[in-house]
Amino acid sequence: MLLAVVLWGQTGDPQVQRIQTALADQDFPAALELLKPALSRRPDDVELWAMQGAAYAGEHRNREALASFTRSLKLSPNYLPALTGAIQIEFDSADPAAMPLLERVLRLRPEDQTSHGMLAVLEYQQGNCAAALGHFEKAGGLFDSQLGALHAYGSCLVKLRRFDRAVVVFEKTLSLNPEDERERLVLASVELMAEEPRPALATLQSLLETGGANSGTLELAANAYEDLGETDPAVNALRQAILADPKNVRLYLDFASLCAAHQSFQAGMDAVNDGIREEPNSAQLYFARGVLDVQLAHYDQAEADIEKAYELEPNQSLTAAAQALLAVQQNDLGRALRDVQRKLGERPRDPLLLYLEAEVLAQQGVEPGTREFRKAVESARKAVELRSSLGPAHAVLAKLYMDSGQNHLAEEECRKALEIDPRDETSLYRLIQALRKTGSTAEIPDLLKRLAQLRQREVAEQKQRYRYQVVDGEAE
Repeated sequence: MLLAVVLWGQTGDPQVQRIQTALADQDFPAALELLKPALSRRPDDVELWAMQGAAYAGEHRNREALASFTRSLKLSPNYLPALTGAIQIEFDSADPAAMPLLERVLRLRPEDQTSHGMLAVLEYQQGNCAAALGHFEKAGGLFDSQLGALHAYGSCLVKLRRFDRAVVVFEKTLSLNPEDERERLVLASVELMAEEPRPALATLQSLLETGGANSGTLELAANAYEDLGETDPAVNALRQAILADPKNVRLYLDFASLCAAHQSFQAGMDAVNDGIREEPNSAQLYFARGVLDVQLAHYDQAEADIEKAYELEPNQSLTAAAQALLAVQQNDLGRALRDVQRKLGERPRDPLLLYLEAEVLAQQGVEPGTREFRKAVESARKAVELRSSLGPAHAVLAKLYMDSGQNHLAEEECRKALEIDPRDETSLYRLIQALRKTGSTAEIPDLLKRLAQLRQREVAEQKQRYRYQVVDGEAE
């Protein structure tokens, strides 16, 4: 993207006229040679410094060019040729330093579409979609033929949930590249987000008619059929998707969800069993089978499947803070614990740090009766005393109580965690376990149904996340 071509001011100075002519002829070495004596005589001439910047830029010597433009702007902060020259260099390298310069240009020329367009792209690159959106709009038709910029605009609209407007933008990207399969998938995903399943199917039609559609295309088509209430083609599309990509866990989850929605629980069970044979270590598939077990009133089997899921994915209970800490430290729990304890030495009454200490110790598998176990319980108790609204601290305390056989106390902590976050699946599961161990089983079927509903909601949200991933280019 280029700013307007610089028009140098009229001058009667023959030497400056020769410099201008050299720049116009793109004879940059000659321009630089002429600029040396001119700048030595007039070191505070903003135009000469900007001309030198333009000459260096013409030779792709961006560092020297930027230094010259900067010198010009120090002498005259709003000198447009220097502003546009510096902006172009920094924009081309995606440097956010261009942003305040662009804002300066817009104060001088509020309707300048190119400056708005550049600022929109830079804001998008910085992840500031809310700020970028206004500039995209003020750029007018500047981006109508620029695929990358249109994708940035459309992605921002999706992130801000302006789906109807995003559809219009991605229709443009498809018109620019109608043979591109990914463009069709992106548009169809956005149309589904905008609750337009019929147009989504029309967008996918050319891919479906070839008979060689990939699993992603078939999955989106199944979603569209399902949204239209056309169950048979939805089922057929998902079956084809599974045949094309039998290791894709998400497809089995979609199939199970579709079957559950139509009370075809055994068909869903059969599909999930197929998935488990393909991916026997998938916690999500065991969760899905547990959900179907509940629907079929097989409560003992539901508990067994959910327990297996938690065995396969033991970090389900970790909060975002704990997950981030462990991810940074590459699941080195010893290092994580040392880091938390060092910080606790500085802030011994920080409830989040106390919770993290208890969580990491619990993840290490500390044994009841050991000093480390007692430390974990003590830290979790302190965390909930200091901040009773810290649900994850109640959750880890419940786990520790269960590990030590204090099931009634575990039940109390699970209920407190669920009061804070009714969607806490781990605490709900532990509550079921605690009730089973205390013999208070009357409530368990209803709790299993509640857990099944949470998992079904998670599958629906996962489906929506997949559509976002298609737009962002992150889908598998």
